Amino acid sequence: MWLRWCAGWWPGWAGASSCRDPQDSFVTWAPERISTLQLSRSTPLQLLRSLGSGPRGLVESEAEKRLTRYGENVLPARQVPSLPIIFLRSLRDPFTAVLACLALVSAAVAAWATAGVIAVLVVVSCALRAAGEHRADRSAAGLRELVASTATVLRRADDDAATVAREVPVDEVVPGDVVRLAPGDLVPADLRLLRATGLTMHQAALTGESAPVAKYPVDEPFAQSPARPLDAQDFDRPEVCFQGSSVASGSGTGVVVATGADTRFARADRLPGNDRRTTAFDRSVYGVSWILIRFMLLTPPLVLMANAALRGRGLETLPFAVAVAVGLTPEMLPVIVTTTLARGASALARTHQVIVKRLPALHDLGAVDVVCLDKTGTLTQDRPVLDCALDASGSPDDSVLHWAAVNSLWTLQLAELPGADALDEALLDAAEERFPEGLDALEYDAVAALPFDPVRRLSTAVVNTPHRLGRHTLVVKGAVEDVLERCALTGDERDRALALAEHLASDGLRVLAVALAERPAARRPYTTTDERGLTLQGLVGLRDATAETAADALTALLHRGVAVKVLTGDHPGTAARACRELGLEPGEVVTAASFDGLSGAELGELADRSTVFARCSPEQKARIVRALRERGHVTGFLGDGVNDLPALRACDVGICPPEAVDVARETADVVLAAKDLTSLDHAIVAGRSSGATIAGYLRITLSSNLGNVIAMLTAGLLLPFLPMLPAQVLVQNLCFDAAQLAFAYDRPPAGALRRPLKLRPREVLASVTGFGVLNAVADLATFAVLVWAVSDTRAETAFHAGWFTENLLTQALVMVLLRTGRGGGIPVTAGVLALTGLLLPLSPLGPLIGMTALPLAYYPLLALVLALYAGALYWFARRARRTPAP
Repeated sequence: MWLRWCAGWWPGWAGASSCRDPQDSFVTWAPERISTLQLSRSTPLQLLRSLGSGPRGLVESEAEKRLTRYGENVLPARQVPSLPIIFLRSLRDPFTAVLACLALVSAAVAAWATAGVIAVLVVVSCALRAAGEHRADRSAAGLRELVASTATVLRRADDDAATVAREVPVDEVVPGDVVRLAPGDLVPADLRLLRATGLTMHQAALTGESAPVAKYPVDEPFAQSPARPLDAQDFDRPEVCFQGSSVASGSGTGVVVATGADTRFARADRLPGNDRRTTAFDRSVYGVSWILIRFMLLTPPLVLMANAALRGRGLETLPFAVAVAVGLTPEMLPVIVTTTLARGASALARTHQVIVKRLPALHDLGAVDVVCLDKTGTLTQDRPVLDCALDASGSPDDSVLHWAAVNSLWTLQLAELPGADALDEALLDAAEERFPEGLDALEYDAVAALPFDPVRRLSTAVVNTPHRLGRHTLVVKGAVEDVLERCALTGDERDRALALAEHLASDGLRVLAVALAERPAARRPYTTTDERGLTLQGLVGLRDATAETAADALTALLHRGVAVKVLTGDHPGTAARACRELGLEPGEVVTAASFDGLSGAELGELADRSTVFARCSPEQKARIVRALRERGHVTGFLGDGVNDLPALRACDVGICPPEAVDVARETADVVLAAKDLTSLDHAIVAGRSSGATIAGYLRITLSSNLGNVIAMLTAGLLLPFLPMLPAQVLVQNLCFDAAQLAFAYDRPPAGALRRPLKLRPREVLASVTGFGVLNAVADLATFAVLVWAVSDTRAETAFHAGWFTENLLTQALVMVLLRTGRGGGIPVTAGVLALTGLLLPLSPLGPLIGMTALPLAYYPLLALVLALYAGALYWFARRARRTPAP
């Protein structure tokens, strides 16, 4: 109506190119990134004038100009970083930075060999990490897809040419284009609706709401509330269709108001609170690193001062002090961590098609003890199925399903709709399964159909009444309130029907009412005025179909000690029902309105004891995740839509399925193989395996290093000479470091995969201190043996050789006895390390680094010390394994 009015009122209606008034042309329109809400504050006429467009669409030449001026309609590209860039980023790892500083200090005191070895380790670690992450980035980039491939737009060759509907690539859509929408279409840009017929949209990717949302034109301008910010996410606006949504049913025509980076879909990635968080891996590595940094900063001054005070030595002990600090450092930590995570990520991609984009995220997966997820598409299939068909009294009645399916079938056929919506498909599928004749039971001589209208919220099919000539039956199906309004019911009957509908809705069902009316055959077209005086047949309830693998995957997650929290924008009853069907007890469902006023600590307590949070906005989801993290939980979040972005960034590890929207895939750390929880379970197991390997390596290496350092400092004060030369310390470290590579290929025991594995710095320090002191006792016992067995004439070189041998043998024992994994790599490597310790002092290389052959009397005594040490180590290790983790 308004289109015909404005066509007569505005001569330049055909488009900007035909406007005679230069003020009405698009050339003078330069809103420069006007938001969707600003444009929606206009009436459709004002909007079209502002855009220099009209119902006939744009002229091709004008569209080309706009494409040049405003750019292609594509999301801001996220470039895959190059290998050199990722390599440089790897240097920001705190422990890698510590090693780099040690290399510089070693070079400053002319310990070139030490500096060179550390530099090589740093380069190898960064190269391995860069290669793994670059490979993951390229795999994730291969999943990147456009929101839509083509769009149907109205274009004209020139001002006087007829309008033609044509398919254009979605990246060529420009502001002012008039776009047609049909069922199944993906919205190519932000649109303001001009016309619509029964149009409903799937907006789950934007809002998390599983039910389609009705969309229709609004002639009045949007009244902006002063209290509400202009950029609030008004995805429920009926006249605006957002990029990233899709057409569920009906058809429509709209004008493009924002493209590319200006769409709400693209700008969601820049919402407040979307900054990257510090993850569990970061906290663990920082914690361990700072403990070691304190030891390393304390060691050189302590060595210098003690030697100066007790032995009168000066700066000549500085290289030894630096060597001791290096000896405390697990130089292979970055290499082992990166190799372990890279191998785990590669195996996960190869066997389960799960892409780990950020290698430390694999460790975070192993530490996850709470997984938060959206219901829609994860626990459910985005597909409704029939749950019940009840008569007006609440008793099961298949005739209600019969008439509901008749309405769906003939509305689809006679109204010439492009396709059935999800609810109609569910009813037809149920009728085909339940009735012996299948869809043949719905065959009637159909007369007319009035399709679904989002304003009146019902549809009507008119069929010939069976066995009654000259009579028609109106079959009406739609929203309960709207159908009951048109039924001839008493007040009590209406109240009972509403109560029944409310009961079904509270149980998580979508409820439709079905009513009939018999009329004399009319010679005129049927209209909405005929939808009066109906007889209520009953109600049909539909629920979301649960994902096939969700129940088993939830059981597996709970068995592994992972709590599941459902954060959804959906109805509380719908979310609770889906959880119950999958065996996840929802308890009392918490709605967003009930926790908005709580403090962070109060929300954390509530989140700890609750399972389902409904009607959550994107920021509320992120707030729940942050509250759980502040309670000490390691959180994962599984989401696939724009509404999940804040939570994906707030958690320790962001997870998404491959069908997720672009910005969600780019934000997530892990991309699953499919939209189900089974892939998540595989990823968690792989993360725990990698985490257990890293934790075992740290415990073993730091225990050995700490014991050696304590013994070396003590011996340095008691001996008239240095207990080991810097070169000998370096060779010993190189041998031990080479052997440690076997840890990256160790397989942790099954017990390590049953519970979340968190690398807590304080627990690591407590374990390392105990085993380190035991190691130091063995070293000092060896020192006593050496003092007794070695003659004075060759005391220094023999002492160095004896301690060198003992250190490598004790390190080999530590590797074997403290390991908890499986596989033959570590025992073999430990054996090679032990042989190196025994044979190197006897080889021609021994004298070159200041060592000589030991007397035979030393070896039986050394064997006795090692046997006692092995027995004590084995006993303490078994006791530590039996002690439950706090």
